[in-house]
Amino acid sequence: RQLLKDSFMVELVEGARKLRHVFLFTDLFLCAKLKKQIGGKSQQYDCKWYIPLTDLSFQMVDESEAVPNIPLVPDEELDAMKIKISQIKNDIQREKRANKGSKVIERLKKKLSEQESLLLLMSPNMAFRVHNRNGKSYTFLISSDYERAEWRENIREQQKKCFKSFSLTSVELQMLTNSCVKLQTVHNIPLTINKEDDESPGLYGFLNVIVHSATGFKQSSNLYCTLEVDSFGYFVNKAKTRVYRDTTEPNWNEEFEIELEGSQTLRILCYEKCYNKTKLTKEDGESTDRIMGKGQVQLDPQALQDKDWQRTVISMNGVEVKLSVKFTSREFSLKRMPSRKQTGVFGVKIAIVTKRERSKVPYIVRQCVEEIERRGMEEVGIYRVSGVATDIQALKAAFDVNNKDVSVMMSEMDVNAIAGTLKLYFRELPEPLFTDELYPNFAEGIALSDPVAKESCMLNLLLSLPEPNLVTFLFLLDHLKRVAEKESINKMSLHNLATVFGPTLLRPSEKDSKIPANPTQPITMTDSWSLEVMSQVQVLLYFLQLETIPTPDSKRQSILFSTEV
Repeated sequence: RQLLKDSFMVELVEGARKLRHVFLFTDLFLCAKLKKQIGGKSQQYDCKWYIPLTDLSFQMVDESEAVPNIPLVPDEELDAMKIKISQIKNDIQREKRANKGSKVIERLKKKLSEQESLLLLMSPNMAFRVHNRNGKSYTFLISSDYERAEWRENIREQQKKCFKSFSLTSVELQMLTNSCVKLQTVHNIPLTINKEDDESPGLYGFLNVIVHSATGFKQSSNLYCTLEVDSFGYFVNKAKTRVYRDTTEPNWNEEFEIELEGSQTLRILCYEKCYNKTKLTKEDGESTDRIMGKGQVQLDPQALQDKDWQRTVISMNGVEVKLSVKFTSREFSLKRMPSRKQTGVFGVKIAIVTKRERSKVPYIVRQCVEEIERRGMEEVGIYRVSGVATDIQALKAAFDVNNKDVSVMMSEMDVNAIAGTLKLYFRELPEPLFTDELYPNFAEGIALSDPVAKESCMLNLLLSLPEPNLVTFLFLLDHLKRVAEKESINKMSLHNLATVFGPTLLRPSEKDSKIPANPTQPITMTDSWSLEVMSQVQVLLYFLQLETIPTPDSKRQSILFSTEV
């Protein structure tokens, strides 16, 4: 009996999330928990359950068996954990620089480890179920489809070599569980705290990925890809191509911009879209699109530094996917650049545009919002999923030259590209919608602990915005609230929307930014940066969560007018 694979996983036990260490041996699958270490004793495992591979299946024994509800942790809570993690890392770096006693650092590291373990425990929400033919079913929660597929493949591969069932005596089980300590390959929970100081902290910034095409499919089907990257120690799904129908050689040629937070790996999964629900094997009690292949590529900071596109081919069991990647570090990706030609709308001050158009809210904002309200409100991940970059650039160019056919162009485009164009417009404003001048005040206001003082401060600040900024913001705010009303379908909560739009609407221009000009210490920069971003998210979330925003009469009049425009 040999160990083939092991890792930490979250098990759902009677509605509670528990951290487990799972071990796949040549003939069985074992789920253990790490015992608390008592005074100098070495690590020990406690076996929770095991299933001989011959008895293990991914099928539901009885279709009508209730699938346990997955208790989801609100994004606000996950974000609060990330803020804490960034703050503690900041403190550790500060203590190291000050060369304070190791006691303080040890204490902080312990706190960091607790917070990171909590985040790891609370974030996964994709079910991975295993069943024992002789009765019980167990549910794990995983954050990456890639890992779930990998476990299934490894288990199935090994099952071909297993023929008879067995049961272990308690002594055998104890010996096997004890051997896990020596055999384990994954020694630490995958937290950044467990990385050595000289290990790469990963990349922070934006990764542009073009998914070109794929070859090597045996028969023609409907194909799409998803991209995952790791952040905070676990993988999350970041982008999805459109479905290319009835083909063996899909040509997606779609470009995505993915934000990296300490990422080291890009994964790609290729799926066959199943439209016909009856043919589906019910896996895990839920209908699934079939994974046709998966692969990954390491993001090497050295290779990606040169700012140019790099082509790469990822091979996965007979299928080859062609990609291009380009990395922009945070320092460069966040500059707000005023446009050189003031006749367009991108990179031009909002007051100039509204005055020229004789409008209250820029035409581009009204057009994009209208189109999304017409057909994007039920799109899963609207505003979070990247649109195709070439489409966004085409729309940007059309709005800039005031092309009369822009509404026709929009009606033919994927709705994510329209969402992307709206985000790009706000991101490229030479000054943020919340203005450079008021930005520090908003950041201070959101940090107030007294709710009454906070509300009065935040509303006063909001109403001190220049009129075009205020009216445009309230127009956008109403729209985002309507998007969140359909959260059960589009999966976009107020919090998700605040995460997407916060930095876009608040991030100050270069001159006011706290980002150091020479990022010699990438770590310290990233953590103060994360904190700044999180405060920007909190500000927007605050306004999204207010029931009503009372506005003075003069402004209320113009707002009523703007919504009729």
